[in-house]
Amino acid sequence: MTDSSDRDPIDRAGLRDRYWERVPLKNMTAREWEALCDGCGKCCLNKLEDPDTNEVALTRVACRLLDDSTCRCAQYEIRKHFVPDCVVLTPKNIAEHAYWMPATCAYRLLYEGKALYDWHPLISGTPETVHAAGVSVRGWTVPEFEVPEEEWEDHIVDEPV
Repeated sequence: MTDSSDRDPIDRAGLRDRYWERVPLKNMTAREWEALCDGCGKCCLNKLEDPDTNEVALTRVACRLLDDSTCRCAQYEIRKHFVPDCVVLTPKNIAEHAYWMPATCAYRLLYEGKALYDWHPLISGTPETVHAAGVSVRGWTVPEFEVPEEEWEDHIVDEPV
C-alpha cells in the first residue's frame, strides 16, 4: 500500500531514462520539463534583490498560493490569474531567470551544467526525499498577506542546500 505522501503530484511515469543528463533543456518535452521540478517550494518564496549587486536573498515569506504543507502551488494551472507577476519558467526564458532560482533548483542546476542531487525525485523515485533532505520549505513559511513588504527583510533566510 502506498502512503499518500509518496504519491508524486508530477507525472514522471514513462519518461526517457535519465533524460536530464542527455537532453538539452530546449529539446525536452513539456512533461520532461515539468518533471524537473523537485517540489521544494523555494521558487515560491518572495525574494529581495540588491539593485547594486543583483544578489538575491530568499525570505520565508511565501506567495499567497503556496501550500506550505505540500510545497506546491494551490492553483498551479491558473496561477497567473491570481499572481500576474508569477514567472512561468520555460527553456526559452531560463537564461534570464536562472540567477534568482534556488541554488538547488534542477532548472538552474541543469542550465549551469551541474548534476541533480540524489534527493531529487527523478533520481530517488519519490517526491518525499526533497523534504527528508531538509531542502524544502515545508512547515516554515509565512504567508505574504501576513507580513508587510517593508518587513520582508526581517524574514531573510539562508537557503537550505
